[in-house]
Amino acid sequence: GAYASLAEIKLVQAAIDFANQRYPNQSSVVAAMLTDCDDIYTGVWNDASVDAAALCAETGPICQAHATNREIVASICVCRDTNDASFRILPACGICQERLAYWGLDVLIAVTGNAVSGICTFVSLRDLRPHYWLPDS
Repeated sequence: GAYASLAEIKLVQAAIDFANQRYPNQSSVVAAMLTDCDDIYTGVWNDASVDAAALCAETGPICQAHATNREIVASICVCRDTNDASFRILPACGICQERLAYWGLDVLIAVTGNAVSGICTFVSLRDLRPHYWLPDS
């Protein structure tokens, strides 16, 4: 797949801008999600001393969408190791895929690539996980 809209291009840039603003001169993992009304919600990865207590960067935007009764239509998570490093895309983990499936398997997910140029690929959850466990999804 490729970009379906200018909104997705803006989503990539929003993730990069948020990472630069929130974590200047640092490594970072951030997410940005596009809603059905073209709002963009952002979030950060939250580390914890016990791995099971850590929160994916997508968690905050997912909760915000539920709280505001919006649908998530596209999601991107970007990371970098240092301020000088290129941003990399982290496709949603299995847990976040399950959380995003709440809005259906047509939610678009950015997949591995270099996001610095603003160019990456989005695929639907359906294509990311073609053998989803729930019937009629």
